[in-house]
Parts: sequence; structure tokens; C-alpha cells
Amino acid sequence: MIKIKTPEQIEMMRESALVVSRTLGMLASEIKPGANPLKLDKLAEEFIREQGAEPGFLGMYDFPNTLNWSPNAQVVHGIPNNDVLKDGDIISVDCGALKNGFYGDHAYTFEVGEVAEETIKLLKITKESLYVGIREFKVGNRVGDVAFAIQNHCEAHGYGVVRELVGHGLGTDLHEDPQMPNYGKRGRGKKFVEGMVVAIEPMINMGTRRIKQLNDGWTILTADGKPSAHFEHDVAIVDGKPELLSTFQYINEALGIETNEEEEFRKSPIIL
Repeated sequence: MIKIKTPEQIEMMRESALVVSRTLGMLASEIKPGANPLKLDKLAEEFIREQGAEPGFLGMYDFPNTLNWSPNAQVVHGIPNNDVLKDGDIISVDCGALKNGFYGDHAYTFEVGEVAEETIKLLKITKESLYVGIREFKVGNRVGDVAFAIQNHCEAHGYGVVRELVGHGLGTDLHEDPQMPNYGKRGRGKKFVEGMVVAIEPMINMGTRRIKQLNDGWTILTADGKPSAHFEHDVAIVDGKPELLSTFQYINEALGIETNEEEEFRKSPIIL
């Protein structure tokens, strides 16, 4: 069942989402060659708690850490360890926070040092597909409209769109209805209405769309060992249109990136 949020609840969800956005922005300055994943995981946990929130993933389904830490060919759900980051790596960092009874859930794939041009392109196209999908999240459209837009954008560049893992509704539970796949057909699936809140998160592989799982029961990898990218935003339907609750602006500020990619999805700018 889809749980519609009131304007007041959406504002509380914005607070939860921004806890995660600020946490990813803090991590952006720390993600570099030689960085220790377990130390960054602890840093993220402390930073979330300092903001009056609880880590959303820690202990969820018995997950052992605050961050999903997924380098290179890992798609999602990687577990932080002591394998330090190396020049040329990419790292998907997925983070959740619980505040005022609502979850924020937000992800970004970072470059570590000097990254291969073909990998940089994968990240660029995957992030573009996130906004292409968000644009379709509006009253009257359906799940398949978002899914088709993401799939079409990524497959046009020859990338594999993961089928087994999807975005989702968001609220007092981390995973609510509806499921939000990154592949599909226009006009299919649940219809979008005012007050819906979802996490849209394309997971896109450089090669095959197929995946496999490690024996740890969590880590998902590409079947061919090629890199995978993952970007995620929390989005509400407000006045019939998509409105971002999360932001990459803290990351952009930390990394010196200038972009207006979020502008069309905001009523007012985020005050950093």
C-alpha cells in the first residue's frame, strides 16, 4: 500500500534527507587515495548522530555498518572494511538516516584520484539518468514512465541496467511501496499522485546488466567484473511536480563542482 505524505510530513522527510546529504558532503572531502573505509564509516555514524538522527542502515536487516560501501565492480550493499581506497577507484556510498520518525536514503558514486575516462563517462550518464527519471515523477504519470526514461538514457550509451535491485517508496519505513525499477515500459505500473515520496536510484553497469552476490550475503557485484555506478535522490510530488528532498550541493561544494542540475526540482535553493 502506498502511504501518501502530508505537507508537514514531507518537510520532516526533507530534514531526514538533508542529514544524509550533509553526511555525504562531509565524506566527499575524505574520499581520496589511502582513505580507510571503516574509519569513514565511523565518522559518518558520529556525524549523523551529531545532527540528532540515527544511522538508518546500521542494524537494519542485521547490516553491520552505517554506510553501504561499494567500490568499482560492486553495485550496492558493500560492507566497509580495511581495504584502503586506491587512485583510480570509484566508490558508491549509500547512506540512510532516521530522524523524527522518517527515513532519508541517498547515494553518490565518487571518483578517487585520477579515474579512467570511460569510467567517468559511466558516472556522468548514470547521474544524468537519475534526473531524466525524476523529471517523469509527476502527477498522472506512472512507475513505468520513470523506469523507461532511465533505461532508455543508459542503454543508448551501451550500459547494462540492473533489474534485480530497484528504488522504492520512502517514509516511516525505509522501504515502502511502490517499487521503482530502472527499466520498464511507459504507461505501466502504479499511477503517481500528490504527496508520494520515493527514492529513485539508477544502478548502471558498464558491461552486462547481470549481477552476482558474495558469500557475505550482502555485496552485489557485476557478473563481468566491470565498474558499476549508483546515484540516488529522495523525491516528493508537491503541487503535481517532482521536488527534491535530498541534494548533492554539499558534495558539489566540497569537490568544487559547479552545476545547476537540481535547479528545476527546487522551489528555493538549499542554504549551505
